[in-house]
Amino acid sequence: MTTAQRRRPELAAFLRSRRARVSPADVGMPPGLRRRTPGLRREEVAQLSGVGVTWYTWLEQGRPINASPQVLNAIARTLRLGHPEREHLYHLAEVPFEAAPQAPVRQVDRELQGILDALDPHPAVIYNSRYDILATNTGYRDLFVVDEQHPALRGEMTPNALWELFTAREADCPVVFRESELPVMVATLRSAYGRHVGEPDWECFLARMAAVSPYFSQLWEKADVVPSGRRVKTFRHRAVGELRMTSVSLSIDGMPECRIVTYTPADAESAARAAQLRALQGEESHSHRDVSPAEVR
Repeated sequence: MTTAQRRRPELAAFLRSRRARVSPADVGMPPGLRRRTPGLRREEVAQLSGVGVTWYTWLEQGRPINASPQVLNAIARTLRLGHPEREHLYHLAEVPFEAAPQAPVRQVDRELQGILDALDPHPAVIYNSRYDILATNTGYRDLFVVDEQHPALRGEMTPNALWELFTAREADCPVVFRESELPVMVATLRSAYGRHVGEPDWECFLARMAAVSPYFSQLWEKADVVPSGRRVKTFRHRAVGELRMTSVSLSIDGMPECRIVTYTPADAESAARAAQLRALQGEESHSHRDVSPAEVR
């Protein structure tokens, strides 16, 4: 039995179950006489969805007929399907599903922050598809030093990894091989941009990036597209030198287009330097705790 042959009976059963839970009163129809089931009749679903009764009957019987996204949307509205149910309907009908654009995620809950903290000392961060930095752990903040006077820390802008990398002087950029790493990041950004073309937040961000960095503008105009994925990147830190780190990207349920990115040492030398960095940061933190208010003044 082919995949399509297996999906059709599942589609038929799903439609019948959703139809049975919607009463005429739910859609503003009178109950009528001699109704044997509490839900809508097939002809009522067809009428409310603007499709033929015969066509809808065949669809609910699992016959091999084609359905357009417009028709599926109409049926989904009639059957009062939620977002997961609508997506499930599309998959069963073998129609590509395009989720409606959602506002970018701005906050991370305590549970996710706890996961980042549990990954420490390995650096970990949560990005959205625009590379906004939504949450970090101590290991990440140790590796990527941020000036305390940075506008993001003063609440003047959302911290963003691309902004940091493209506005930094080459000597200060934490990424060693800019010529190979930054094009990949821009291509990853462009692959996400296809879902947000014309959205004010995205267009404003891209305009700001192009204005502040001719190199970004040059890479953006190439229109390269790649998905996010595992890579080995080389970073520099002013205290311990270069570290080769493997980055792994993990999607997050319930946070569309967001991902946790973790960094682990790619070799023994990098592991030793990461441990050295953690020890140095620990000493610095301890020395700050030992300073009295009088000494600060």
